[in-house]
Amino acid sequence: MISVNEFKTGLTIEFDGDIWRVMDFQHVKPGKGAAFVRSKLRNLRSGNVNEKTFRAGEKVAKAQIDNRRMQYLYANGDDHVFMDNESYEQIELPEKQIEDELMFLKENMEVHVILFKEEVLGVELPVTVVLEVAETEPGIKGDTASGGSKPAKMETGVVVQVPFFVNVGDKLIINTVESEYVSRA
Repeated sequence: MISVNEFKTGLTIEFDGDIWRVMDFQHVKPGKGAAFVRSKLRNLRSGNVNEKTFRAGEKVAKAQIDNRRMQYLYANGDDHVFMDNESYEQIELPEKQIEDELMFLKENMEVHVILFKEEVLGVELPVTVVLEVAETEPGIKGDTASGGSKPAKMETGVVVQVPFFVNVGDKLIINTVESEYVSRA
């Protein structure tokens, strides 16, 4: 058990019969009344995000989450196959469980599969991935200094705002957390 005063972003807890990851938290000490912790929690089973307020000092159970390195192999209908890099064991995850992550997944990409007592909760992507531009409007000469942006559809289907000088076929580094362009690869 840990106190809510020890919350950190990324911490996983067991609460209300589910597994939650702390996405954001704020300690509040009002002038009148008791202190409390306002938190934003993501349910790792359903993906829902809830805001929850805890009394300062309240105890919650810390969840023991296991991150296993796996490689994304291929889609098998509505299921997606991952292989453990050490044991070569393969698991299938339904598309519904990883639909947000699928926008950045390419075959043979290494990811961390999140497990809780052998129950697969989801996939954790690297912070940045390299993707190729599949569709975008052609760049116009002289547009590089304007600082504007245009939409570009990447090879995995995700649409990202990119600078005007980016063309079809360019490889870009994309931030998976914010779904935004970082730089050319």
